[in-house]
Amino acid sequence: MAAKESYWTYSGGMMTQLIHVELLLGKKVLALNGQSIGRLEEIRTATNRGHFYVSEFLVGSYAVLERLAAFHIGRSLLRVLGAKREEGYRIRWDQLDLSDPDQPRLRCAVDELLPLKELQYPS
Repeated sequence: MAAKESYWTYSGGMMTQLIHVELLLGKKVLALNGQSIGRLEEIRTATNRGHFYVSEFLVGSYAVLERLAAFHIGRSLLRVLGAKREEGYRIRWDQLDLSDPDQPRLRCAVDELLPLKELQYPS
């Protein structure tokens, strides 16, 4: 995937940031306290009037399964291996600070994030 020019709203103005999105995959996402909440595993996009934009990021061990389209099979495997249910989050595009792409950081508390839930992925 080539570098994409993205526009971020910042302090009422527009700021341009060039990011190679493929290099974000696998990066640890840090909470406000500096602790890792998991690795960025999936970047979801949406389209509006012919323009694509990032809508959310998926983080954690359960997010890997979403990227591999193996959520239902892998969920059972992760439980056997001891993964906790809360090891996966949905992060809205505006909740993640990418000013340093090597160290993505949350702009909010972890408890404001949506957890990955089985109900989001019906069989």
